[in-house]
Amino acid sequence: MKRVYLFPGQGAQYPGMGMDLFKHSDRVKELFQKASTLTQMDLFKILSEGTEEELKSTEIAQVVITLVNLAVSEALRERGIYPNGVAGFSLGEYAALAEAGVLSIEDTFKLVQIRGALMEQASRKWDSAEGKAGMAAVIGLEASRIEEILSGIEDVYPANYNSPLQTVISGTARGLSQAEEKLKQSGAKRVIRLKVSGPFHSPLLREAKERFEAVLREVVFQDPRIPLYSNVTGNRIASGEEAKRLASEQIVSPVRWTTVEEEIKLEGYDELLETGPGTVLTGLWKTFCANPVCVPVGKWEEIIKIGIGG
Repeated sequence: MKRVYLFPGQGAQYPGMGMDLFKHSDRVKELFQKASTLTQMDLFKILSEGTEEELKSTEIAQVVITLVNLAVSEALRERGIYPNGVAGFSLGEYAALAEAGVLSIEDTFKLVQIRGALMEQASRKWDSAEGKAGMAAVIGLEASRIEEILSGIEDVYPANYNSPLQTVISGTARGLSQAEEKLKQSGAKRVIRLKVSGPFHSPLLREAKERFEAVLREVVFQDPRIPLYSNVTGNRIASGEEAKRLASEQIVSPVRWTTVEEEIKLEGYDELLETGPGTVLTGLWKTFCANPVCVPVGKWEEIIKIGIGG
């Protein structure tokens, strides 16, 4: 059985996520305690009592999503299940870096906490009286057409290439409103604002990228132990040095998820597991490829259905 884990990113969070894993797995309890100590945050309380609005904050969301992503991986490992390859969508790439042995758990939580704070700070500089900067999913229009339309609008950019007919855009409130009108006029079926608090994966966050580069210089990135696929290039990451360079580029670069999916398909995996909260990546894979199927395993009841394997 050749298995790949797909770790979801920001926007997948929901109140109470991971609580069932905490209840059933000693390894998950240990991870919660370790992550809470490293971040100096009461992550059990945040996840068990936090509201949807509180979890939306970038500074909180990046830590708790990474925690639940890795908690699912720990619960699977406890049952003798391991990946042969990993990829993570946006923030999910940090769980993938940890799973592939590129980052230690300590450095993973250190980086996502700092990354979240820097991205939040940079995002707020683009807010205005018209609203907060953010992201929106464009449904039913080809990426090339979206790029053409956005080229004539200030402060809005393609951010996530999710599927042939779903692209996420990032921008200021004004930019997103102008883009929504023109995209619908050009045939987009829907334009949906996302549960995120900034214009991620766009040039608007260049300040966060530059400040994050200084942090990365102090962190050791090991070579991947298993295949690890990059958001920035869509291809396998060859070395720790490359992974470190791409970690800063990822903040301002589009997520090329359709290219990642192409690479995963070519690698011939038998099983794809969406290893974290939600089912977004399962849905994107379904629109991309019918076989093999992608199975969500973000809840304990889903984990126990996965057979013991190598």
